[in-house]
Amino acid sequence: MWKEQRGPLRDGMRDGVPIAMGYFAVAFSLGIAGRSAGLTAAQGFVISILNHASAGEYAGITAIAALAPYWELAVTIFITNARYLLMSCALSQKFAPGTSLWHRIGVGFGITDEIFGIAMARPGPVEPLYNYGAMAVAIPSWATGTALGIIAGNILPLRVVSALSVALYGMFLAIIIPPARKDRVVAVLVGLSFAASLALGKAAALWQVGWLTGGTRVILLTLVLAGGAAALFPIPEEKEEEGHEG
Repeated sequence: MWKEQRGPLRDGMRDGVPIAMGYFAVAFSLGIAGRSAGLTAAQGFVISILNHASAGEYAGITAIAALAPYWELAVTIFITNARYLLMSCALSQKFAPGTSLWHRIGVGFGITDEIFGIAMARPGPVEPLYNYGAMAVAIPSWATGTALGIIAGNILPLRVVSALSVALYGMFLAIIIPPARKDRVVAVLVGLSFAASLALGKAAALWQVGWLTGGTRVILLTLVLAGGAAALFPIPEEKEEEGHEG
């Protein structure tokens, strides 16, 4: 029985190795940002163990640095990580009917863009042990990278820390530029988000609007721009291929 179960677990750990390597590099840069927010290595490790998303974690660290209230921190992270709700719904369709609730919760806890991708690409129903194997390699690497980034930020000179912190912004540019080049709507939305964020920041400082903090701006802009784009430019459903009707 164990030999049969060991196969998916081993496959997941194998497929999780390249993911773990990429996570470590990104998390290290995230740790530099966490150091600037005053986090300790232990705090950064715990945050990354519980939150496996660079955008959501960076938004949370930014809110912490701005001394945002807890509700703002929670809403900001919820919105930036909302895409995982859709991934969970898609992944749930691949579970075998007899899969227990605890396995579903365990797999859902470890959903990231990359782990979701390899799980969906694997033929047949979702095997929880396969996901656990990938999670066992990738998530500790993510958390360790964050902690080591904070430690390095405390040791390295300030100029070096400032230079390394730029790497995180480079990662976000690498995320948004490819889809923006392929889709004009995405490109316009990226430009609008930059302009609107700058305008709201200037307005908040000029008019001394205390409640319009960085986290609140992220919440408002995400809801308005993403909601408006979804309403005005919905993605059309793919037409069924001919020959597969009936």
